[in-house]
Amino acid sequence: MKVLKDTEAFPALFLGHGSPMNAIEDNEFTQGWYNIAKTFPKPSAILCISAHWETNGTFVTAMDHPTTIHDFGGFPRELYEVDYPAPGCPELAEYLINTIKTTTVKPNDAWGLDHGCWSVIKNMYPQADVPIVQLSLNKNKSKQFHYDMGRELKLLRNKGVLIVGSGNLVHNLRAIDWNNINGGYKWAVSANEKLKQLISDNNIESLLNYQNLSEDIQLAISYPDHYFPLHYILGLRKENESVAFFNDKCIYGSLSMTSFIIR
Repeated sequence: MKVLKDTEAFPALFLGHGSPMNAIEDNEFTQGWYNIAKTFPKPSAILCISAHWETNGTFVTAMDHPTTIHDFGGFPRELYEVDYPAPGCPELAEYLINTIKTTTVKPNDAWGLDHGCWSVIKNMYPQADVPIVQLSLNKNKSKQFHYDMGRELKLLRNKGVLIVGSGNLVHNLRAIDWNNINGGYKWAVSANEKLKQLISDNNIESLLNYQNLSEDIQLAISYPDHYFPLHYILGLRKENESVAFFNDKCIYGSLSMTSFIIR
């Protein structure tokens, strides 16, 4: 059965994914993901760009049945027993391979769904009944490249596809304070607010060239893997579309769960 169909424009999501424990917990963030999915129709497929799949080159999962990857350590056995059996979508993978012009996209049959993908989408679609494809992050490319890729993906929004960027606006694991469960350092809160304002203003130049921004933002983006998925979602934004933030909170000192929807 054909998956990609002409539709009204689907929204696009950036999700601050945080700990993989969110896959088995019921908390304010998991509820936020669940509730946001109720505000638009169920998609025909999901394209996820996760911070946790960095590659040499650009790849797309192309299998019928992607595995659930437990790409983390030191968590309870219950988390490793989670299986999220969402189907793949070879049709969407082939479409990306044949359509994207920014770079060569190659099929991948080995990766599956990493926790940046399944730990959040599991809360949105607990029945695992929406096909999922992951697109990798080419770690050798520029910030502009990732933004331009997002612009190319824009046409999928009118094909019944929900595009999800999964990372974190503030992500500095070296500075984590495990005792500060519900709060952030001053620099983390400041960086989160500044980045939100730049996103609302659609200030692409500043967001791409974050190394020229304030010291608190440098601390927030200590390594860009969790920031790059944002670039794709920025590229998906159409003229006159609005941004709405949710799960807007800093935790453990140096991590923000801030998410937003574009529509």
